[in-house]
Amino acid sequence: MKVEPYLFFNGRCDDAIAFYQEALGAEVTFLMRMNDAPDPPPPGAIPAGFEHKVMHANLRIGELALMVSDGNSDMQPSFKGFCLSLSVANPDEAAQRFAALLPGGKVTMPLGPTFWSPAFGMLEDRFGVGWMVIAP
Repeated sequence: MKVEPYLFFNGRCDDAIAFYQEALGAEVTFLMRMNDAPDPPPPGAIPAGFEHKVMHANLRIGELALMVSDGNSDMQPSFKGFCLSLSVANPDEAAQRFAALLPGGKVTMPLGPTFWSPAFGMLEDRFGVGWMVIAP
């Protein structure tokens, strides 16, 4: 059994993919757009202008398989009740990744030493996705 996160960016998926490629070195292992589907969506299933949006994509970030999509809504996405935890090799990498994820986002716990880690911090990125960055 395996659990994998699937994030819906409601029209901003291309932006999110580019951001995670830059910030985390994400690799796109699969991408299909709405207009690439073998069967067209039923009328009214997607908002007007979504024909070239991301139907489904797979990203590889380190060992994480992350699935992403524009979904079928142009409403503001809501990422509540969870965070993605990013474990890195050392405090220097924690600082680098934390800084890379932060532009346009907000710090919810500054990166710093804790009793369980020499570098731990929490933030919401520009898309509202929560991240915990931790060095062992």
